[in-house]
Amino acid sequence: MEKPTKLNFRDCTLPMLDRLFQLEEVFESSTLDAWLKQSNVMITEFETQNLEKLQYLLSLNVKHWNESELLQNFIAPLFVLADFSTNKQFSLFAERRFGGIVDEVMLAGQPDGMIASGFREPEKPYFCFQEYKRETDPEGDPAGQCLAAMLVAQEINQHQIPIYGCYVIGELWRFVVLQERIYSTSIALTASGEGIYHIFRTLKTLKQIIINHQRIVG
Repeated sequence: MEKPTKLNFRDCTLPMLDRLFQLEEVFESSTLDAWLKQSNVMITEFETQNLEKLQYLLSLNVKHWNESELLQNFIAPLFVLADFSTNKQFSLFAERRFGGIVDEVMLAGQPDGMIASGFREPEKPYFCFQEYKRETDPEGDPAGQCLAAMLVAQEINQHQIPIYGCYVIGELWRFVVLQERIYSTSIALTASGEGIYHIFRTLKTLKQIIINHQRIVG
């Protein structure tokens, strides 16, 4: 397979990225485990009430929402509740184009979301997010698209920290970590069930992880 010189995130698949960049998927990761195991993360009564409202909307509509409706009615409010944009050190950005060179291949695109340093515009991405249509008839590879953005984020951060990611298909959320050329993906968490609390704790934990990483990379 001849290595391309340019690739858009939306054209990337996991098999393609594995071949091009000699990536390895592992099924045990201490970094992923540490992110997902958040027994000390508390959910307030206010947050619980909002999660229940969002979950009701999701359960009622997820089978017929399109991509934009899923994003606006459920995913975006969930990220707002997790509170990533209340300081000027990092923020949640949506559909911002970025790119970089990974092993002589220019990778670029617009992930559905990213958490990055910066106030008015993203600088160093720490977390990449790919949300994917509704449950039926998806097109493309959301895992590959997410991982492609994470590879670029890794280069921008000069491989100093793990890169975090997430992709969503309908009500199913999967979290991803990338360290050097090794990545690991969580089992699917179902937002229409008890998994919504695990998802929300994972997002709250991510905020603290990013605060800690900023002390390393700025």
